[in-house]
Amino acid sequence: MKAIDLMTPRVITIAPDATVAEAARTMLENKISGMPVVDAAGTVVGIISEGDLLRRVELGTERHRSWWLGLVSGGTLPAEDFIKSHARKVADVMTGHVTTVDENASPEEVVRVMETRRIKRVPVVRGGALVGIISRANLLRALASVSPETPAAASDDRALKERVTAAVQELNWDSRSHDAIIVRNGVVQLWGFVSSGSQRDALRVAAEGVPGVKAVENNIQVVDAAESGAWGL
Repeated sequence: MKAIDLMTPRVITIAPDATVAEAARTMLENKISGMPVVDAAGTVVGIISEGDLLRRVELGTERHRSWWLGLVSGGTLPAEDFIKSHARKVADVMTGHVTTVDENASPEEVVRVMETRRIKRVPVVRGGALVGIISRANLLRALASVSPETPAAASDDRALKERVTAAVQELNWDSRSHDAIIVRNGVVQLWGFVSSGSQRDALRVAAEGVPGVKAVENNIQVVDAAESGAWGL
């Protein structure tokens, strides 16, 4: 099993020159708590999360540090706080030091990155370009899908996963309608959230119609679209 087998291939992203308000709306509309910031070349240049938007002058939540802390920092911390709370562009408030993993990284490498960096999600890249994202939920779903006697995903499983992903993406009623697809020995597991039972069944039917699929385990849950954060990564 590799990062490409674990990741969610359909990633919500935002450009560095987008506004903070646009970032907030994108996260709310897609029920996510963070997303990669990607430039025009498809390179990940940052990550923006809910935490980056908590200290805002518009909300009256900007940080007020004690005078001595500003003094010992040489004015650096107050300046950084001012940028975080007043800047209008994503590039100014995002976390710029981004850790990524290659699509061929092992699960152990992915977990080590998450633990050492204390992050909840890590972008997956191919030749420097973003191809997916792995969250803690992706790891839990992978764990739930395997048993000690289950072999790692073979190359034909990966090809089948690509075909199933393409078929599911044609049902483009909602950008977060499926969260992860796992394929083991031709058996497809669908994970994620939708807002109706018919959408859930449609995803299953789309997967079942892909040549090579032996069976589909539909783990997608029907939730109230108004439930804040229900579809977060």
